[in-house]
Amino acid sequence: MGLTLTEKILKAHVVDGEFIKGSEIGIKIDQTLTQDATGTMAYLEFEAMGVPRVKTERSVAYIDHNTLQSGFENADDHRFIGSVCKKHGIYFSRPGNGICHQVHLERFGIPGKTLIGSDSHTPTGGGIGMIAIGAGGLDVAVAMGGGAYYITYPKIVKVNLTGKLSPWVAAKDVILEVLRRLSVKGGVGKVIEYCGEGVKTLSVPERATITNMGAELGATTSIFPSDEITRQFLKAQGREDVWVELSADADAVYDEIVDINLSELVPLAACPHSPDNVKSVEEIGTLKIDQVCIGSCTNSSLLDMLKVAHILKGKTVHPDVSLSIAPGSKQVLNMLAQNGALSILIDAGARILESACGPCIGMGQSPNSKGISLRTFNRNFEGRSGTKDAQIYLVSPEMAAVSALTGYLTDPRTLGEMPEFKLPEVFTINDNMIVPPESEAEMDSVEILRGPNIKPFPVSEALVDSIDAQVSLKVGDNITTDHIMPAGAKILPLRSNIPAISKFCFAVCDEEFSERALRLGKSIIVGGSNYGQGSSREHAALAPLYLGVKAVLVKSFARIHRSNLINSGILPLTFANEADYDLISQGDELVMTNIRDAVANGKDFEILDKTNGKTIIAKCELSDRAKAIMAAGGLLNFTRESLK
Repeated sequence: MGLTLTEKILKAHVVDGEFIKGSEIGIKIDQTLTQDATGTMAYLEFEAMGVPRVKTERSVAYIDHNTLQSGFENADDHRFIGSVCKKHGIYFSRPGNGICHQVHLERFGIPGKTLIGSDSHTPTGGGIGMIAIGAGGLDVAVAMGGGAYYITYPKIVKVNLTGKLSPWVAAKDVILEVLRRLSVKGGVGKVIEYCGEGVKTLSVPERATITNMGAELGATTSIFPSDEITRQFLKAQGREDVWVELSADADAVYDEIVDINLSELVPLAACPHSPDNVKSVEEIGTLKIDQVCIGSCTNSSLLDMLKVAHILKGKTVHPDVSLSIAPGSKQVLNMLAQNGALSILIDAGARILESACGPCIGMGQSPNSKGISLRTFNRNFEGRSGTKDAQIYLVSPEMAAVSALTGYLTDPRTLGEMPEFKLPEVFTINDNMIVPPESEAEMDSVEILRGPNIKPFPVSEALVDSIDAQVSLKVGDNITTDHIMPAGAKILPLRSNIPAISKFCFAVCDEEFSERALRLGKSIIVGGSNYGQGSSREHAALAPLYLGVKAVLVKSFARIHRSNLINSGILPLTFANEADYDLISQGDELVMTNIRDAVANGKDFEILDKTNGKTIIAKCELSDRAKAIMAAGGLLNFTRESLK
């Protein structure tokens, strides 16, 4: 029996555990990436481990999230990260060099390698045949220190692509169709592997768009084969020497198969407020718009920008629409300037933003009240844009550009004949905004620069044997990490200051939560299904840890957030019977005993609700390693003990 591409790469990197479906395996990590919103905490954690220099083949720190410097905090964090990079062997991508996933694809990604990043959209690297996985910052810190990264051996879904995209139908429509079919929970515990003749019709940037937004499926990662198209892309980047051909065996066996005929796809949009609320333009109907934002790690490649420039050439943005465009990297922006496309965008009335995440994380360009905004981004959760009552639609760059001209949601197929868009044979290469680390001989002389906003990592304690605490908050299904720990220009600068940022914890759901949790001293959160979907931000676990949350009891968890809870020493419990969710109310007093025995031996938890007298059964299914992490009070404590 042959192997899938996923199995080939994982098998070559397994260093711990048995290669059996459903079991936990530890894999060697070749590369890591961080961004500044998660990076400061990741490097504080790395420092706490006492490892002098990273042990990966390549680790890169990017500044792309907190680039709005309205106070000293972001600039201080950038200085801190830059100094840590020099001292500990990490490459530093300076502010303005671009979005981490776009730059990594261009300059560092290597087919067949493993990559984890403290950003949920790290699977972008699957566009060139990497196993690239989003993780918490502490997981990345451990990998930088030479530790393995642990995952459950995933199910592997084959998405069999046939046919070819019709004119003005885009790669964004492919992943929206996958989301429409599978939902935001459909990829949990799975890797999405793209195969079939249709793969050959997609460029690397198009493949990267698809793998990037695979994060919205809840998937561990997504991956395309490394083929001649991959080789041409890497050759144009001056990196042909790292190319290897990689694909699944012809007789590989998959857990599921999804067939998509590219020729049958139509332009799609994800409607408010979920990436899987997908409809065609025809289904949505007439929709007057207020804003268009083009960019993000999903759709900011040179190819995307050239299509947008073609559509806007010689035209003017509708007077009722604000159009902003953020090229994904300095390379993209520079090439647009060189070939005249940037002038076309400016002439049309576009507002050119720096090469950064920007509006995607609520960092500027918030829509007007009740505004309707078309965005080429990957998430449209309520309030993520910075305007709580805004209506955000996720669309392709083609649909975004033509709609910016008409003032209404517009089918790009009305543009008529589509020219052939080709990537250049040679990209403009200038890595002067990537700072290499100091040599080992000079690293000791590097001073770490810490600003007053950088506070220590929250302390967690070893697992207790009993908990008697109130339910400080009860929430419903599909709670995102944006609900738990919001982003935006006001909050993101506090990412290295857990006491300060914790004041905003769950503010989207309940503005009084933070004060209530602190007043209680210790508490429990109750939630519905798919709790913690979305961003990898470990602050959604660290802030509750600081606020005294001891356990989270839900119907089901999203993968990364559950890992982050374990890493923080917070019990991740699930209802044995989901109907029991209705038995608990906010403010109820819950009692758990014999916790250490239940964790160590995989026993069910008997939770007494002292308020109503009912007993609820919960499960805490953990691998042997996760049990040890919980017993130690979190991954940092566990790692410190392991290094003794």
